[in-house]
Amino acid sequence: MNPRTELYLPTSVKEMKALGWGHVDVVLFSGDAYVDHPSFGAAVIGRTLQAAGYNVAIVPQPNWQDDLRDFRKFGAPRLFFGVSAGAMDSMVNHYTAARRRRSDDAYTPGGRHGGRPDYPTIVYSDILRELYPEVPVIAGGIEASMRRLAHYDYWQDCLRPSILMDCKADMVSYGMGERSVIEIAERLSRGETVGDLHDMGQIVVREDFCPIDAAEGKIFEGDSDIVLHSFERCLRDRRAHAENFRHIERQSNAMHGKTIWQRHGKVWIKVTPMLPPMTTGEIDASFDLPYTRMPHPRYKDKRIPAYEMIRHSVNIHRGCFGGCSFCTISAHQGKFIASRSKESVIREVRQVTAMPDFKGYISDVGGPSANMYRMGGRDKDICRRCLKPSCLHPSVCPNLDTDHRPLIDLYHAVDAVPGVKKSFIGSGVRYDLSMHHTGIPDVDKANRRYNEELIVSHVSGRLKVAPEHTSDVVLNLMRKPSFVLYHEFSRFFERVNTRNGLRQQLIPYFISSHPGCREVDMAELAAETKELNLHLEQVQDFTPTPMTLSTEIYYTGYHPYTLEKVFTATDAADKLAQRKYFFWYDRSYRADITRSLRQMNRPDLLKRLFPPSASYPYGGGRGKGKNH
Repeated sequence: MNPRTELYLPTSVKEMKALGWGHVDVVLFSGDAYVDHPSFGAAVIGRTLQAAGYNVAIVPQPNWQDDLRDFRKFGAPRLFFGVSAGAMDSMVNHYTAARRRRSDDAYTPGGRHGGRPDYPTIVYSDILRELYPEVPVIAGGIEASMRRLAHYDYWQDCLRPSILMDCKADMVSYGMGERSVIEIAERLSRGETVGDLHDMGQIVVREDFCPIDAAEGKIFEGDSDIVLHSFERCLRDRRAHAENFRHIERQSNAMHGKTIWQRHGKVWIKVTPMLPPMTTGEIDASFDLPYTRMPHPRYKDKRIPAYEMIRHSVNIHRGCFGGCSFCTISAHQGKFIASRSKESVIREVRQVTAMPDFKGYISDVGGPSANMYRMGGRDKDICRRCLKPSCLHPSVCPNLDTDHRPLIDLYHAVDAVPGVKKSFIGSGVRYDLSMHHTGIPDVDKANRRYNEELIVSHVSGRLKVAPEHTSDVVLNLMRKPSFVLYHEFSRFFERVNTRNGLRQQLIPYFISSHPGCREVDMAELAAETKELNLHLEQVQDFTPTPMTLSTEIYYTGYHPYTLEKVFTATDAADKLAQRKYFFWYDRSYRADITRSLRQMNRPDLLKRLFPPSASYPYGGGRGKGKNH
């Protein structure tokens, strides 16, 4: 046995025996390579179970196309099988917004594609059920979480039922799974059956009946339960599916939510409420587990791109209260922030500095958002009653404590660790949060200092931010602030750079074809960003993913909160017509853009983009450009 493998959870029977084990309690199957790092779900769940005294093995990226030896090698575990597609939904991982198959996979050694099937949650669960009909199969991870109820699948262009109707897993443990997986293991160890676990929090199960007498065609909401429109009704009526989503999203963002029921034929899908946010002690315990922070030696130094991106980074919190319409973070992690202690973060930073390839630079001190560390409501009673998906839209919640001083203090502590030359912030900065004027002098002064220190000390030449669009109509649908605030932050960024003799760039992200966006909105985006001297490179076409507000609008044509109709570009021609405006400076697009603006009778925009005397030196690569 390679002497290094004893530091990892076993991936083979040989490794298991070398540890002196005679059995395994839990076997985890993952669509990702096994990287023993707190950013990789299988490692987190495996290490959590290990710390509780269970023998855990991992089977990363099992071969589902041969004689299934990967599924057989450990035999039947004492307690259960766990299955996960990996850190991403497999269809997002495999296909582009144009539904073309990707040629690479960032979570596979060598970046090669083909390491997992489409819908691994379904494929792995069904194989295990066939081979081991008596052993419980528990599904988890982002794919299972976001498909826990009826959902639109962009790649098949249809409404699909709960993933539990498509696979043979016994239940889904959705969201962040440390507490759930320990409860499952403990109760099964005590002799309970998987059917006894249906009273747990944060799970999805099948039931034969619903105890609520709710009339078909109407959503029922009681003190502790909500009965949605059935899957069959949603198939017939997209407006009903939109109406469902408002309740699904609100309960996902509640501190103490309700149980959700949805009928699928003769089966009821039951989703129990998300557990309360982890305490600092609980999240510290998870991040302080004995991770090697390295890929398993079985990969023989093959590069795993997703790991390369985060190997020298440190995650400081979970959760996000931004509530962006196209994002699934709060549906998976919750909107309430669970922050690590400064001591736990520093322990991990010291681990990073001890890595043999560390050169002194922490690539990111962040999380789902860069600057929500230790933030939350001042009055927790208000938070307990709140069902709003965003604490920042349409304006910053007056109950939200936006004080950035704990984060500044953390940055200083990280930079003081011996061996750290500089720490960078690679996560997305919410400038609407850091620039928000609270009216509290000490907080406003501290937040201004945060912005200055961020720009001066924590930017690696380029600071990436995500205004996403310039149209107020589109931004409102995205739950993002007005582009006016980007202008304000950009001016601040330039002033700080000038004052400190720096030549750094502000790199904005933009999305085309988002619900509510029309071609003229993209033309105006092009004109406005051109006047800012931006030649855009961080751009993408909107990709519908399960369980986001934007996806529900895209599929149904209705806004779930108002049930008003919303225009969305859904066919390929309309999407390309919008995307081309990102590249107005590329000569190959000029004739098409000119023709379109004339058809829209917008000579004003044509003149702003292509003044008669102007020349455009930027040619060549489609989708590439420069930020000046």
